[in-house]
Amino acid sequence: QVHLVESGGGLVQPGGSLSLSCVASGSVLRLSTMGWYRQAPGKGRELVADITSAGTTTTAGSVKGRFTISRDKAKNTVYLQMNSLKPEDTAVYYCNVRGTVYWGQGTQVTVSS
Repeated sequence: QVHLVESGGGLVQPGGSLSLSCVASGSVLRLSTMGWYRQAPGKGRELVADITSAGTTTTAGSVKGRFTISRDKAKNTVYLQMNSLKPEDTAVYYCNVRGTVYWGQGTQVTVSS
């Protein structure tokens, strides 16, 4: 069984920053590609960024240059640093072991003045 626990969401003004964390159980983070997804109200879940076990990252065009994914294998944690936040970034953010059914419970990010 794999457990993923996200944290770090909250309310922030446009242009602000937040840092999300996802702590994974066991060694899954060291061995797998990890992804951050988001789901806005009334929309489907979309991939924001992912990072392979080798550290290669990909980032969605809508957040490129503003969001950065990283990983600390020693802490079994994957991070999403979000800068220059926009109202359209408002969503529930989830982490996932790519290609599996393992998801965290999500953390709400709200960007509003």
